[in-house]
Amino acid sequence: MNELFVPGRTELAGNHTDHQKGRILASAVDLGLYASFNANGENLCRVASEGFPSFEVRTSPLNIRTAEFGTPQALVRGVMAAFQELGLRIGGFDAEIRSTLPAGSGLSSSAAFAVLIGRILSQLFNDGKVEPIVLARVAQQAENQYFGKPCGLMSQLTCAFGHTVYVDFKTGEIEPIQADFADMGLVLCLTDTGGSHAGLDTSYARIPADMVYIANLFDKGVLADVDPEEFRAKGWDASNRPVRRAMHFFDENERVPKMRDALKAGDDQTYMRLMNESGRSSERLLNNIITSATGDTKLQQGLELSRKLLEGVGAWRVHGGGFAGCVQALMPQEVFDGYKAEMEKTFGSGSCHVIHLV
Repeated sequence: MNELFVPGRTELAGNHTDHQKGRILASAVDLGLYASFNANGENLCRVASEGFPSFEVRTSPLNIRTAEFGTPQALVRGVMAAFQELGLRIGGFDAEIRSTLPAGSGLSSSAAFAVLIGRILSQLFNDGKVEPIVLARVAQQAENQYFGKPCGLMSQLTCAFGHTVYVDFKTGEIEPIQADFADMGLVLCLTDTGGSHAGLDTSYARIPADMVYIANLFDKGVLADVDPEEFRAKGWDASNRPVRRAMHFFDENERVPKMRDALKAGDDQTYMRLMNESGRSSERLLNNIITSATGDTKLQQGLELSRKLLEGVGAWRVHGGGFAGCVQALMPQEVFDGYKAEMEKTFGSGSCHVIHLV
């Protein structure tokens, strides 16, 4: 049997900047998906995932099936379709998959799964030569078109490269970063606040739509192509939601390289100050904490509790898309046990997970 591991990812900086060709800082983590697999000589992919029902996907036809949105079958079908579009070979395989990604952890299990399927197809049928950037784009296409998730490229790229990366999607720059919060005496953790992502597709999609709306006012397709100073000189009405979200983009996009530099330098105080700025920008300008669609306030509760526990000593922010899900927090080692105890008292035993960058 062949063996593979694809890591999950944590977003460190660049909240909702990737879909506007902005900058991001993200890292693969020490949790992820393990697969044992072989080609089977058939036109059928059989996937058995520990703890989930097994399923099969034929290698043809590979049309989009809206009834499959949100399912692993959709990702397998979408990755194979993207391979074919690129002139890459596909075939049937049998795979057994085991995950160490905690449920609700926000470590991008769908991106990791799509990248994993791409790596299986690369190794079995393309001599293992499909480049990480291609695997990332294939996985994104599968998520966007077949899985029904309007995501950018950050998660797939980080899972495919398998380490900490700074990416400028406008210039194409990808910089590997060698850094570890543990070397600074800090602990990075995620707390699953228990909110459901069901029914939030429209809320997620509205963020890039609002940003593109502002970009179009400058005859541009995305905000990364708009001059930040030209935008700021307009004297906008900040009560307007698309305007606030554009404000967030420009501020966050300038913050990302500063956070990269602080991480590389091991400057814990600067990094945590900037991380808190990022979190407050997501809350106040991007407005991806609560939504009228569900009225779910668990994420907001997690952020507020984190503020009470960490103000003056650590940092906290929304992790990933928002509206529900996880709080990312960074703090000195000696503070962590107390923080975890209080967060799990509110959100349940096992809800707080330490994560390590790889």
